[in-house]
Amino acid sequence: MTASVLVVDDDRAMGEFLVGELEEKHFSVQSCTSGRAALDALALASFDVVVTDLNMPQMSGLAFCERMAADHPQVPIIVLTAFGSIETAVAAIRAGAYDFLTKPVEIDALALALERAAQHRRLRDEVHRLRSVVAATQQYEDLVGSSSAMQRLYRLLDDLADSDASVLVSGESGTGKELVARALHRRGRRSDGPFVAQNCAAIPSALLESELFGHVRGAFTDARAARTGLFVRASGGTLFLDEIGELPLELQPKLLRALQERVVRPLGADAEVPFDVRLVAATNRDLDLAVEERRFREDLYFRVNVVHVELPPLRARGNDVMLLAQRFLERFAARSEKPITGISTPAAELLLAYSWPGNVRELQNCIERAVALTRGDEIAAADLPEKIRTYSASHVLLAADDPSELVPMEEVERRYVLRVMEAVGGSKSMAARVLGFDRRTLYRKLERYGYGAGGRK
Repeated sequence: MTASVLVVDDDRAMGEFLVGELEEKHFSVQSCTSGRAALDALALASFDVVVTDLNMPQMSGLAFCERMAADHPQVPIIVLTAFGSIETAVAAIRAGAYDFLTKPVEIDALALALERAAQHRRLRDEVHRLRSVVAATQQYEDLVGSSSAMQRLYRLLDDLADSDASVLVSGESGTGKELVARALHRRGRRSDGPFVAQNCAAIPSALLESELFGHVRGAFTDARAARTGLFVRASGGTLFLDEIGELPLELQPKLLRALQERVVRPLGADAEVPFDVRLVAATNRDLDLAVEERRFREDLYFRVNVVHVELPPLRARGNDVMLLAQRFLERFAARSEKPITGISTPAAELLLAYSWPGNVRELQNCIERAVALTRGDEIAAADLPEKIRTYSASHVLLAADDPSELVPMEEVERRYVLRVMEAVGGSKSMAARVLGFDRRTLYRKLERYGYGAGGRK
């Protein structure tokens, strides 16, 4: 993207020189010979960056910076100064300038500074835009996002809201599977009924059967009173079974029969009890592979997977990172009664560059931490966790001049596989096609690399 630049220098020859040199660097450049003329130009046209000399008659460069900070705070300014006026340049920075360079200026250094300033401007504009967009993304409450992936999800949820079909929600840990289940419940015809959630991996298998189906008094040693199971408690509403892939194999036939017959038999009971629920299940495991390996019944898989909803990882959702960050910022700032209004541009750059292996949950924790630590009115880069401040995207080393940088072939393969997974947004089937692996080979490698329920490591 070509950046538009306004050059301000009372030396007409210097201004023309900079225009010519910067145009060769593919910038769109206009020049003025005074601060007042520059302000007039800014009133008529938009510029991404301004470059100004400090020593100018009538309106000095410092006074010009102060006016720009007041009238055009969104436009970054790069100050050009002689070695003898560094203190003045620092004063200009305090007045609102973005950067300064000493004369005689090197064109390559100026071009690099302009590119950085233009990127700073674009990110700051995007942060401000996203603040206003947050207010417009209330349709699904805690499901926040304007990316194409989220737009597809919203359309699918609209289509499913009034259906009683069982839904299987899949996605990496932290992508918001329970939020999807709650959204389906709130927007559907069962919204007046209960929403009951149970994590199948959270309680021992010996207790899970009683939790799901209930028991009568005396059914087992500690059954001192009868207990109604979750299927019956959720009647008229939605039952959400999280981590259904962890359901013990011995319980799967009983769950299958309950879903088919719409009745449950509590432990120790002689009679069956009817129920009426809409089932939403979730998993961060690959149930296709679990079926192949006979860890999950195929008939139960078909029963719970009438409609499949796959949630995208946060790294595949682009600027949704900033939408979510702004939403979390507002929530935690209000909770802690801190007057925090936004996220600084350097912090935004780090948030957008990070890969978020823990997805939305990790971002939420990051912003909560930043709100707790910050002392200003916006989150700064220093308020973010060290792993985000020091993150750099992984790359594959295909050649190296320094023998100390060479790595074993297995490490090269690991890096490449993880890079492909990142490039395809976490889709294992697509990654397998790109890599030329069968699915089971890819799954074994990812498990060995630590890429699984906890995301990429």
